[in-house]
Amino acid sequence: MKSPEAIFLITCSFLWSHKRLYTTFFTCALTLTLSSVCVSFAVSMFLNTLTPKFYVALTGTSSLISGLILIFEWWYFRKYGTSFIEQVSVSHLRPLLGGVDSSSPSNPNTSNGEADSNRQSVSECKVWRNPLNLFRGAEYNRYTWVTGREPLTYYDMNLSAQDHQTFFTCDSDHLRPADAIMQKAWRERNPQARISAAHEALELEDCATAYILLAEEEATTIMEAERLFKQALKAGEGCYRRSQQLQHHGTQYEAQHRRDTNVLVYIKRRLAMCSRKLGRTREAVKMMRDLMKEFPLLSMFNIHENLLESLLELQNYADVQAVLAKYDDISLPKSATICYTAALLKARAVSDKFSPEAASRRGLSTAEMNAVEAIHRAVEFNPHVPKYLLEMKSLILPPEHILKRGDSEAIAYAFFHLQHWKRVEGALNLLHCTWEGTVFHEVSVYPKKELPFFILFTAGLCSFTAMLALLTHQFPELMGVFAKAFLSTLFAPLNFIMEKVESILPSSLWHQLTRI
Repeated sequence: MKSPEAIFLITCSFLWSHKRLYTTFFTCALTLTLSSVCVSFAVSMFLNTLTPKFYVALTGTSSLISGLILIFEWWYFRKYGTSFIEQVSVSHLRPLLGGVDSSSPSNPNTSNGEADSNRQSVSECKVWRNPLNLFRGAEYNRYTWVTGREPLTYYDMNLSAQDHQTFFTCDSDHLRPADAIMQKAWRERNPQARISAAHEALELEDCATAYILLAEEEATTIMEAERLFKQALKAGEGCYRRSQQLQHHGTQYEAQHRRDTNVLVYIKRRLAMCSRKLGRTREAVKMMRDLMKEFPLLSMFNIHENLLESLLELQNYADVQAVLAKYDDISLPKSATICYTAALLKARAVSDKFSPEAASRRGLSTAEMNAVEAIHRAVEFNPHVPKYLLEMKSLILPPEHILKRGDSEAIAYAFFHLQHWKRVEGALNLLHCTWEGTVFHEVSVYPKKELPFFILFTAGLCSFTAMLALLTHQFPELMGVFAKAFLSTLFAPLNFIMEKVESILPSSLWHQLTRI
């Protein structure tokens, strides 16, 4: 055991060997303390020299700046449907802070349990992609050419851009130059820039997603769009076969196969829709049936709704009933197409002989009661549809995304199915006589959105600072006293710390520090 003298000598030698470190640390601490004292002294001197005019100018300038921010935020929200500050925070600041997107596309080749969980997560979504959405170049742009107005909102097109990036891109796109170009193309807001990027990708190789973009946005007729989709199908099938053989070699190949599957399903579905629009309805039905058999787990595309519309066009009501029996299930998410098609089939059995006067005298028969109950169930799901089917409200072009149980879903359904209701004699008359007796529920109208937080925040800040400026101008002395009291309270903890430091440090040392 070492003696006290030895311990003292060891301690002295250690301190002497580390004298520079401790000197630096002590100097930094004293410098920080002195800086805090100087800041506190400067703040107190600054507060004593302020006049009421300064407070008027300060609050007025703050009100003006917050008002300008409010006007810009409101203009940006009205034009683009989102908050500028929120968009910048999510797009630029969140990646810097390490934020990641937790959403990822589901794998079609999953087990039954995983498929059920994916289906449950999809059913919780509020906004869905319209399964019968029109072609931008061949259909939506016609409205623009005639009226000079845009048929789609920015919010709708932004959702479509997100869908395209989810389904048509993957992390390994940088390995293939054409896919890397298309990955940037799907993010472009300018349609001409997207089309130019697609042509650039096709110069390198046959790229299925490039053909998809050109068919959707550049083709001016359905026949031209079909021709481009056939070229996309040839390229997409080759990529699908190659990735199918390599999908079990790693997560990268699995992601490629998932992407190629989504591309192939999308192409075949749009080809079937082209056949339907060109009058080849039986061919379209066959393509949709084959697609549903080949990829039964991809219910997110809602191909059965395309099939229902085509079967109704063929007046093949037995097959319509068979499809409804499969998809009108409580475990699957409902839709206006399923609910109102079921009501149409029930109404078809009794509508040609239905008479409100006769029904009021003798009462409703069993078949009539079933039809009325089916209409009530459909109206309870989406009460907006009857006004469009009965032509009490004008139809517009359907959006690319719909809100379930909302006005947009009603527009999309009535746009394609009104002709089928008119074809069934008495169906609209039965709907008119029964739908108003249904209990309605509160639904939102797409694309109505709540105001972003930053618009409300800047509005409150602008109002608050404007009120302070007005009060300071009217009562300068009283508001000056309030301002000094507020700032004094704000700096009270710092003053308390400085007093404690002054009481602890020796007066001679404090005098030497103030001279530095």
